[in-house]
Amino acid sequence: MHALEKKLIKTELKQRQEEGCDIAEISSRISAALGENASNEAFSKLYDELLALPVIESFPYSEPSELKDIQAQRPDAPRDLEFVWDEDDMFNRIHGAWLGRATGCSLGKPVEGWKKDRIEKYLQDIDALPLNNYIPFTQKMIPDKLKPSTLGNIHYMDRDDDMDFPVLGLLALEQKGVAMTSRTIANTWISFVPFAQTYTAEGIAYRNFTLSIWPPESALYRNPFREWIGAQIRADVFGYVMPGRPEKAAALAFRDACISHHKNGIYGEMFVAAMLAAAFVESEAEDIVNTGLAEIPANSRLAEAIRNTQSWCRKELAGEEKNWQNVWSKIHQRYDHYHGVHTINNAALVVMGLYFGNEDFEQGIVTTVLAGWDTDCTGATVGSILGIKFGAKALPGKWTGVLNDRLVTSVRGESDNKISSLARRTVTVAREIINTPEQIEKPSLTGEASGIWELETGWGTHLLTLSDATIFLIDDDIGPFDITASSLTDGELKFSFAIDKGGWDFMVDFEGCLYGDTIEGSYYPGAVAVNGRRISHE
Repeated sequence: MHALEKKLIKTELKQRQEEGCDIAEISSRISAALGENASNEAFSKLYDELLALPVIESFPYSEPSELKDIQAQRPDAPRDLEFVWDEDDMFNRIHGAWLGRATGCSLGKPVEGWKKDRIEKYLQDIDALPLNNYIPFTQKMIPDKLKPSTLGNIHYMDRDDDMDFPVLGLLALEQKGVAMTSRTIANTWISFVPFAQTYTAEGIAYRNFTLSIWPPESALYRNPFREWIGAQIRADVFGYVMPGRPEKAAALAFRDACISHHKNGIYGEMFVAAMLAAAFVESEAEDIVNTGLAEIPANSRLAEAIRNTQSWCRKELAGEEKNWQNVWSKIHQRYDHYHGVHTINNAALVVMGLYFGNEDFEQGIVTTVLAGWDTDCTGATVGSILGIKFGAKALPGKWTGVLNDRLVTSVRGESDNKISSLARRTVTVAREIINTPEQIEKPSLTGEASGIWELETGWGTHLLTLSDATIFLIDDDIGPFDITASSLTDGELKFSFAIDKGGWDFMVDFEGCLYGDTIEGSYYPGAVAVNGRRISHE
């Protein structure tokens, strides 16, 4: 069996080149190893060498992956926009977002991965240009499994990972609200989505979770897809629940993105989440895009691509022709070297779709999908942003009506949903977040976290001794078990331990906070509530 490293190393080689590494020397050795069918050990060593390559000094971009470093490299801009809560309007906007996302996704789904020329030829051959509705089905040209997303065959939003992830994000927020962490997201995936329904970076991250490689390391270990579009398509619900708060929307999106992505892969989700938050307030595409741009590093490849696309759109829309294909030509010429599901090139298409759809929802999603590449993803994102901007009541019925208020997903317990119900649930979460105080004052810690703590859990009573790094399960009279990892930062406590299940270890992770001599949090997997008190300082 070939090592994972052998299967992924060519993709990793390209990724490291894009990140600004000099790959010339190692590239020749990788080619030789592939030609010689070298051992798995050899490929593992080469992979590690590849990951260890430094970014060359002449690389013109600065692309951090820690939130504080990302925020330090943002341009100056307003971080909060004036937003007044209105329950009916909020539902109309969020309902529009869910409908718009489903509409754009369904439109792009039959031609996912097609390039622009192929899409145009197909539509010309069946006399479907100009495109003003869903894409018609033609046997042998479009797979039968995609027929439920074609003109005349749509009765609901068919299952798609672009719709699975907003539901997963909603579940995480319903569980934790603004206290949601990256580990919350990881545990939500494990609990609610089948591994077989995750792809590229998400599939790699999921695999890493099963190996007890948790965020943020889960985004990096043997993951050459870390700048692809997977995080960008997960942004939506984090923008939905932060109306007028782009900075906070982007920060929530970061917690999600960093479990599977790095650098521009993270920025893509932050950019989209901030735009979604802005769309509740701003009416012009220019302002919406600028707000998103303000939440990512100014000197990143993604920021540069967005600024370039903005410039091309402004120039084209100021002229007489106003032809989006002229903008597409520039995007294609500049960014076609990226993979068809990369964040950067597809984000440029999203920006183009927003500018040309500034006053017309249909034009926005159609333009975006006709441009090619990852059409279901880009169509969904543009549809989502415009759905917030215009609201559900203003969306054309020919696009939304055929969905019949129904969304099918692979998410456990959420396989068949009413779109309107998902919108209602999202409004509830948004209301709770908005009504949560910006900062909850925590009592100061009384001494060290050492000593003995008595924990009441859904698994019984446990004794935690942080000074000895052990935990004892009183009700089962087993232990002590060694704590394998622990951290305490500003009252936030994390620790892990393993229960021997007779030949295999059941890993348990705690996330919570110390409040003086009390402790609150949860065990994972399962989100089991934990509450306790310090019974001894010794």
